[in-house]
Amino acid sequence: MSHNSFGHLLRFTTWGESHGPAIGAVVDGCPPGIALSEADIQPFLDQRRPGRSRFTTQRQEPDQVRILSGLFEGVTTGTPIALHIDNVDQRSKDYSEVAQAYRPGHADYAYDAKYGRRDYRGGGRSSARETAMRVAAGAIARKIIAEVRITAWVEAIGGDAIDPARFDPAEIDRNPFFCPDADAAARWERLIDSARRSGSSLGAVIGCVAEGVPPGWGAPLYAKLDAELAHACMGINAVKGVEIGDGFAAAAARGEDNADAMRPGNDGPLFLANHAGGIAGGISTGQPIALRVAFKPTSSILTPVETITREGEATEIATKGRHDPCVGIRGAPVVAAMVALVLADHKLRHRAQCG
Repeated sequence: MSHNSFGHLLRFTTWGESHGPAIGAVVDGCPPGIALSEADIQPFLDQRRPGRSRFTTQRQEPDQVRILSGLFEGVTTGTPIALHIDNVDQRSKDYSEVAQAYRPGHADYAYDAKYGRRDYRGGGRSSARETAMRVAAGAIARKIIAEVRITAWVEAIGGDAIDPARFDPAEIDRNPFFCPDADAAARWERLIDSARRSGSSLGAVIGCVAEGVPPGWGAPLYAKLDAELAHACMGINAVKGVEIGDGFAAAAARGEDNADAMRPGNDGPLFLANHAGGIAGGISTGQPIALRVAFKPTSSILTPVETITREGEATEIATKGRHDPCVGIRGAPVVAAMVALVLADHKLRHRAQCG
């Protein structure tokens, strides 16, 4: 299998499977002289790790990260940074039925069709377990873009959205849903419990904003900042849609309403709106970069679904085991990590070209 690396000047490669002994990543291109330790990475992994509440998978993985290379005397050396996390709570026996039949909506059939073989234990490389290493790499990226503040939250679960008028950033860390609306979080408890009891799952929408990005990051045409953010987020497990700024709503607007009008400001233009999500012509404008990411419902569910076996025979499958009733809940830290990785890469590329 190829295509396990992401990025240009800041590049990371992940390795490992859901039920293998460990997962890991190598981050290459990090500038030297940046203070870094496991303590800088662990808080972000703790946000994503499973088993934090009854609303996520009950697989108990501490996700304790180890830095194996790329540091000396507490700072980066400019050489590859190797990251390692042990898998400690695999239950491969839960996937005996998955070995014989494909889970609709999952990558089972597609992997088999491509490679002629697949690791059915938790999905192998197709498992969201791999995203732990994206979060770890994203924590390093955040050290490169210390001037940028990235916030991600859950905007909707199962079609039930937050009230924008009740958006309180302090609420995001007060509930298990990364939800900025306390009332919505209370509703989602009932929604998730109901879906789990019925053997089903729900989708979610993640919102993310990066503040403090200066104008000039990105490039026209084939390295557009918004295109690479979309690429990064579409590569996350279960993601089926990405919007930058107003996204699809812009298609229903008139030109004068969609334009981000400008007036003279003290340090460059004063923007009167941000419909473009902080990016114009593929280049950051200095406004907050805003995007939304849609996660589909978890494919591994207890409700029987029609499928076929590897031999092509009709059957049904109900996936046993420990699965997220809404995989999008833990998607917020992953989206934030991928945004950090793209922005850090573009900061280094901008510096390389423009000084």
